[in-house]
Amino acid sequence: MKDYGKKLFSFALVALVSSGVSVGAFAFLNSSQFNKNNKDIEHTSEFARPAGYMLTSHAAAIETDFTKAAESTVNAVVSIKSTTHAKQQQSMMQDPFFEFFFGQRGGSIQPQPRVGMGSGVIISTDGYIVTNNHVIEGADILEVTLNDKRAFNAKVIGTDPSTDLALLKIEATDLPIIPFGDSDKLQVGEWVLAVGNPFQLTSTVTAGIVSAKARSLGIISNNSRTGTMGLESFIQTDAAVNPGNSGGALVNTNGELVGINTAIYSETGAYSGYSFAIPTSIVSKVITDLKQYGTVQRAVLGIAIRDINSELAKEKDIEVQDGAYVEEVNDRSAAMEAGIKKGDIIKAINGVNVKNVAGLQEQVNRYRPGDKIKVTVVQGKQSKELTVTLKNIQGNTSVSKAVGIDSLGAAFKELKEKTRQELNIRNGVQVDGIKAGKFQEAGIRNGFIILRINNSLVTSVSDVEDIFNSIMKSNSSDKVMFITGLYPNGKTGYYAVDLSE
Repeated sequence: MKDYGKKLFSFALVALVSSGVSVGAFAFLNSSQFNKNNKDIEHTSEFARPAGYMLTSHAAAIETDFTKAAESTVNAVVSIKSTTHAKQQQSMMQDPFFEFFFGQRGGSIQPQPRVGMGSGVIISTDGYIVTNNHVIEGADILEVTLNDKRAFNAKVIGTDPSTDLALLKIEATDLPIIPFGDSDKLQVGEWVLAVGNPFQLTSTVTAGIVSAKARSLGIISNNSRTGTMGLESFIQTDAAVNPGNSGGALVNTNGELVGINTAIYSETGAYSGYSFAIPTSIVSKVITDLKQYGTVQRAVLGIAIRDINSELAKEKDIEVQDGAYVEEVNDRSAAMEAGIKKGDIIKAINGVNVKNVAGLQEQVNRYRPGDKIKVTVVQGKQSKELTVTLKNIQGNTSVSKAVGIDSLGAAFKELKEKTRQELNIRNGVQVDGIKAGKFQEAGIRNGFIILRINNSLVTSVSDVEDIFNSIMKSNSSDKVMFITGLYPNGKTGYYAVDLSE
């Protein structure tokens, strides 16, 4: 039975409902070769009816009216076009050995930009928009198109790869919004609507029911490079969701936002009956932190946990079925200081029952470092309620603010070909204006040409931003930019820019 389950799971594909990054968005819809080679993004023209549709009586269908919810939400869901300029590739004529003998010659290969499409939800009248991180990740240009066809360039306020959420801002006023609903009150079997832009079909509304809550699929993985940990507690529905729906709204019949559509579970890559949304219990906390601090204030208990199944229950002689089993307790962690021990079973947070690991993560994610929570645990055969003062991943209760690239206090511009030839260099980005900030503190002066940062070649302004963001997202306590470059007079400069607060 286990082998069968594993075999079945190996055929199942968990796909982010991304836009299918491409050039010419409609080209792939009619390409059989694309569908053959890209199973995670396929199209379907068949409308998927809600589960149990054939069993629903005509009278019951009439009683469930979706028109008001659709009408009140469709104008607050936007289309997001993300454009990523691929890095310029050197041609054969730019081989370093060729240049040694003959100098710089030839051209370069100009790769085509990658274009992706997704959705977003307006959450404030002054232009704040929530979407999925995977919709906008790595994009150089973000264009938001409203339902009334107005288009705006969007600025990224903050991202949280751990929950696959991002907060954008456009310069507009008096925009329609979708009010937040309470995803905790959402019940299995309740009707919901998915609003988005699948396959660039704008203002698309589909209906379904809530199939399950607190689902964990393992699609938001831990990232050792950035130091992020995946956090999943999805709402599962059978509302039809397809590529392009990512970042769109999941709303209840009152027209309230209860989730952000994020993923599908499919053997083909196209919708086949299951879709998943991030609940607003997570969304509201994340975007509030991003707006206020620029980064998510993530609290941790400091434990390793796992779901309880029949094998674990038999091995550990566990009588309860719901909860999260504590496998390890970290030294000097919030959990250890509160008295949580290895082998405990966490049953509730502040009186809210948790059935599994996903449910526990969802509850803890609502709080910030320094907050006190009540944790109900089963130790041995006894139930206890412990008070835990939450900490951050660094092991303290302080609240941190993100250091944005603006903190460098510098503007940048691409190098002119004439400058490269005069200095006999092949790459670089020039500091074009400097003010009080990290660069000035390090001694960098205006006009300095950056050749390398942390031993990585710098060929464009976006390289500076990418390297900066990578450093800031890393789990290292030493956040430093080691910069190598030269001034227009040919003098070489080496600088260490401390990015810590």
